[in-house]
Amino acid sequence: MSKTNPGNCFEDFRIGQIIRHATPRTVTSGDVALYTSLYGTRFAVQSSDVFAKAIGYPRAPLDDFLVFHIVFGKTVPDVSLNAVANLGYAGCYFRNPVFPGDTLSALSEVIGLKENSSRRTGIVYVRTTGYKQNDTPVLEYVRWVMVRKRDEAAAAPGDHAPRLPTELDPKVLGEACPPIALSAYDTAVSGSPYRFADYEVGERIDHVDGVTVEEAEHQIATRLYQNTARVHLNQYIEGKGRFGRRLIYGGHVISLARALSFNGLANAFHVAAINGGRHVAPLYAGGTVFAWSEVLGKSELPGREDVGALRLRTIAARDRPCEDFPVKSGEDYDPAILLDLDYWVLVPR
Repeated sequence: MSKTNPGNCFEDFRIGQIIRHATPRTVTSGDVALYTSLYGTRFAVQSSDVFAKAIGYPRAPLDDFLVFHIVFGKTVPDVSLNAVANLGYAGCYFRNPVFPGDTLSALSEVIGLKENSSRRTGIVYVRTTGYKQNDTPVLEYVRWVMVRKRDEAAAAPGDHAPRLPTELDPKVLGEACPPIALSAYDTAVSGSPYRFADYEVGERIDHVDGVTVEEAEHQIATRLYQNTARVHLNQYIEGKGRFGRRLIYGGHVISLARALSFNGLANAFHVAAINGGRHVAPLYAGGTVFAWSEVLGKSELPGREDVGALRLRTIAARDRPCEDFPVKSGEDYDPAILLDLDYWVLVPR
């Protein structure tokens, strides 16, 4: 018998199945430096131990999406090695900060299965929890992914699409954020004078800049997260497929959009939760990513006078500047749209 792992196909999953993912990962300052070099993120709390300590953290925490990608990467060999595409996210919240030296692991539960009408693929829904070395949960999220079938004639292993939350309760949004010393929050150093009260519901922000994705960058990023999905790494196989090239990991687009959002949202220092997200279209090397955001809502947090929460919708587009805030063309998305992400960030008051 072969000792290699070909990955799970759609018919291998069962609703209620618990998957303990391999390879715990100790994150280091080297991971942080590489993440910064890939995306150019500039948020002060994650960039400076001095700034982070002054406002209440023990040191600079990892970027929230670096945590997300590492936990996500743990799940790929078991959930999406044979994926056609990762489709979306819901019910994601960050429960504790992660610092260099922490070790991350992941556990997933299959909560839904739905065969597609073609019978060639099916949608797998999983709820994943990321943990630190002391079993402290740091991240929880649901994602759904289209996975190939090994045998088109095989019976579907389930027929249930779970109901997913569309908005997380603001009461949980402050879990991963310690009390912030507002007197020490220096907006000159953070890069923007705008705080919680300066943003209005309905406000739209063009993040102005664009970033062109290079082949080497997205390959390095995918390996940084130990994401083994063939669609991102194997040009020999993908070169024979429909598009003839490797698909850029959707999380790469998320991190680029988040980094671009600094221009206009520099004090949105912590991503507290993701209400929902959709990868609208694929991205390939050579494409230039632009982004804009809309403030969908504002919320005060129970017992917190230091920070407030902004609900943002960030749209990322390919090869299209966003000064006119593109999103829909009729009932469908504008052909340039790559990502539609609905999430909560914390901002000092």
